[in-house]
Amino acid sequence: MPGARFHVSGVVQGVFFRASTQVRARELGLAGWAKNLADGRVEVVAGGDAEAIDALERWLHRGPPGARVDAVEREPFDAPPGDGFARL
Repeated sequence: MPGARFHVSGVVQGVFFRASTQVRARELGLAGWAKNLADGRVEVVAGGDAEAIDALERWLHRGPPGARVDAVEREPFDAPPGDGFARL
């Protein structure tokens, strides 16, 4: 199963970015997680259908209202086990 890791930078902490990402990822049927990093970025790991991962990436470039996304970096990543999407 394909997977990807994203690092999202900008104003992405304290604006419900992780919660909104969780909702969108679940809508797309993806497994994985979103977590805040100490440097102010959010890490998102997602596994599932390649088209769904691409759709999540497009969403990450916008984020929820209140967020300001400056950059989204993507790299291949082994798909996480399981079928849920968590906020860590």
